[in-house]
Amino acid sequence: MKVSAIIFCLCITTLLHAQPQKELYIANDDHTDYMWSGDENQYRDAFIKMLDYYLEQSDQTAALPSPFQSRFNCDGSYWLWVYEKHKSSQEFQRLIDKIRSGNISMPYNTLVSCYGAVPAEGILRGMYYAGHLERKYNLDLNLGVAMENQTLPLGLGSLWAGAGVKYSWKGVCNCATEIKDLKSRNKQIYWYKGLDNSAVLMKWYAIPGENKQLGGYAEARDPSLAVDQLNVLCGSSQYPYHIGGAFGYGWDDLQTTTTIFTTTAQEKTTDDRHVFVSNQSDFFKAFETAYGKDLPHESLSFGNEWDLYSSSMAELSARVKRSVEKLRSAEAMASIVGLQDKNFGNDLEEMRRTAWMALGLYYEHNWTADGPVKKDERAAWQRKVEAQLSNYVDSLFNRSQRVLGSFINNKKNRNRFYAFNPLSWERTDVCDFPYSGTKTIKVTDIHTNKEVPSQIIAKAGKQYVRILASNVPSLGYRVYQIAEGKPSSLPVAAVQNNNVFENNFFKITVTRQGVITSLVDKRYGNREWVANVGGKLMNDLGSGLDNTGKLVVTEQGPVSLTIECTGGIPLKHTTRITLFKDIPRIDINNQITQNFSNVERWSFSYNLPDADVWHEETGAVLKARLHIDSGHYATQNGRYDWLTLNHFADVNNGKQGIMLSNADCAFMKLGNSALTNLDTQTPQISVLVGGQVDGETLGIQKQDGDSLFTQRFALGTHNEFSPAATMRFSLEHQNPLVSGQVTGSQPFYPESDYSFLSVDDPDILVWSLKPPEDGLEKGLIVRLWNFKQKDTSFGIHFKNHVDSAFQTTHVETDIKSTVIQNGALQESIGKNQLKTFRVMLKNDSGK
Repeated sequence: MKVSAIIFCLCITTLLHAQPQKELYIANDDHTDYMWSGDENQYRDAFIKMLDYYLEQSDQTAALPSPFQSRFNCDGSYWLWVYEKHKSSQEFQRLIDKIRSGNISMPYNTLVSCYGAVPAEGILRGMYYAGHLERKYNLDLNLGVAMENQTLPLGLGSLWAGAGVKYSWKGVCNCATEIKDLKSRNKQIYWYKGLDNSAVLMKWYAIPGENKQLGGYAEARDPSLAVDQLNVLCGSSQYPYHIGGAFGYGWDDLQTTTTIFTTTAQEKTTDDRHVFVSNQSDFFKAFETAYGKDLPHESLSFGNEWDLYSSSMAELSARVKRSVEKLRSAEAMASIVGLQDKNFGNDLEEMRRTAWMALGLYYEHNWTADGPVKKDERAAWQRKVEAQLSNYVDSLFNRSQRVLGSFINNKKNRNRFYAFNPLSWERTDVCDFPYSGTKTIKVTDIHTNKEVPSQIIAKAGKQYVRILASNVPSLGYRVYQIAEGKPSSLPVAAVQNNNVFENNFFKITVTRQGVITSLVDKRYGNREWVANVGGKLMNDLGSGLDNTGKLVVTEQGPVSLTIECTGGIPLKHTTRITLFKDIPRIDINNQITQNFSNVERWSFSYNLPDADVWHEETGAVLKARLHIDSGHYATQNGRYDWLTLNHFADVNNGKQGIMLSNADCAFMKLGNSALTNLDTQTPQISVLVGGQVDGETLGIQKQDGDSLFTQRFALGTHNEFSPAATMRFSLEHQNPLVSGQVTGSQPFYPESDYSFLSVDDPDILVWSLKPPEDGLEKGLIVRLWNFKQKDTSFGIHFKNHVDSAFQTTHVETDIKSTVIQNGALQESIGKNQLKTFRVMLKNDSGK
């Protein structure tokens, strides 16, 4: 043999021996198809049986080397919720001990969910039970799961990371899908990076072909085959790593119990590969140590698929969204009340925890409703879960509203009411107070001792006095007094000329069907904002320029003018449009008053060509373009027909734009977008009313019989686009000033006005002010959202000085103490970041 050949052989031998031993992780789980494979009772029994089985398996394999010991992975905290409620405290402690040892694992999420329709705060509340267990038992939780559904939102990663999630895996169904390119992925493991630069390590394998388990939601259905496939994958050009993982066993079974993972790990371990029975976290920790620093990142949204099916019960899903929004006011008032009464709301604790679990359950991924559990059973369960949330929110709101009024000084026992502002900036807006007395009244601002514009209105058959409440303090109130007497003569808020209505800001033309055919903006040179795109205009359910129906003015006074349009094309509906005296906002209240089965939409067509659409997804504000076109959407593995629409969509060209606030719906379509095409050229947004978007087999048919759908919007205009300004506009529309009777029975707070806190940067908004989950003795929780594109320092100034404060996770587990200067919280926040703090305030009154 020639010397060169000998050297070549020696080099090859050296390289072969230099290759690292492969580490292959196989993880067992059940894959909970809740209310699909079985009903509540069946899954209760299955959870308990499987956990008991795997606890016993853990004990029986304890003498084996650690890689071969039994491990089992719950795919939601709901497993522990059920186990805790039906087992003894000793049995539950045994389960906790196995989680601590790593033989059982649990993610933060309640169950496997579709997140595209979920408000940001709804996602966080669904993880609160896991946070409770984390603190109570000092657990090291780090997983989040969103599997089977083919798509994934961008903002979820930031919300997860802020809650404590470090690792996640995604396996898709590759069934009931319109996405055709799941056999390849640009990245199979990467940092799932949010717009705030936080990141979760994500394993999301491609599905390479037939008989390939990898990339599915039951990658380890055959653990031996999974090891063989991982062995081929690791070190390949598509996956140049020596550490691989295959997760998931249960597939669509109601329950599974097996010892095959421990035997497979032992049998398949060889000199060049080591097979581990995995709790999933061990895989990620090993992979992060080996490759984390050099791993690529991805910050993309993949649109929505199974997420869309919650719109097959559109009104019920809207109620969930309304309740999440209503929490903002309920919890803010409860926080102020709780400063004076540390026992406030203690009797609602179980109701509250059930409500958070309901939020985690409502968007469970089996909205397909095409399994063994019948559609009507699934629909009834969805209604039950929604009621658990809404009943708690209503209870907290009503009690906080009443008690706050009793804490405001009213020594002279006058007829007074407060207007409470749940938002973190001073605002001027309308306030409606239930009032059954004489209509000849005048209303006075106690702070200024001046009369305010007022008028009598009716809502749902009940009489209210509506006022213009000016300069209501941030997260605080202003008090008003009602007295009999003739009010001052003031000009009306808006005037009418047939079907044309005009105030200081806008001149709008409306059909009797409630379609806005013209919107002239008087502040910007009488600019026309409405376009006719494909026969659709603005707030157009499908009638276009048809002018049949009925139009009447129902309210007109110095505060506002409301018109009511009643039409029937294509569905029976009533539209109420309101213009205000001193508020540059057009409120739209649509009510569809019949059942429907087709996919319906409200169209908003804009006279603004070549504009971008920015919208709130789940905890992120996205540019609705593909990432190769300077946007946030993936070019591969995505679906583009219906994008997430949370609080707003903003159409702008950088110099001017129009805002659409959305209170009740969940999805929108850009122009003529289709499954594989994101249309950014057609100046139209269509908001999904509801329906089974992927055919009558997926989702609940005919809206489960509902025949009343409330869907509210608001329109406003601006110059340069500011995400913070658009969010403020939307939050003001969706969080009206709260009114309540001032009784003064326990006058802890001043009689005229009060502000609990203020933030010194207008682009940083208080997203949530709430009592802590662990009780008011722990202080208060303040969650902020920075809408700036840069890291920022800020201060929060409280009425009561701060004794101490801590940065926490979004599920309220302390991370570190924060800086207090002159009684205020002084901190920094990253670009686009949500950040949560726990503050301890001095226990003095608000006087």
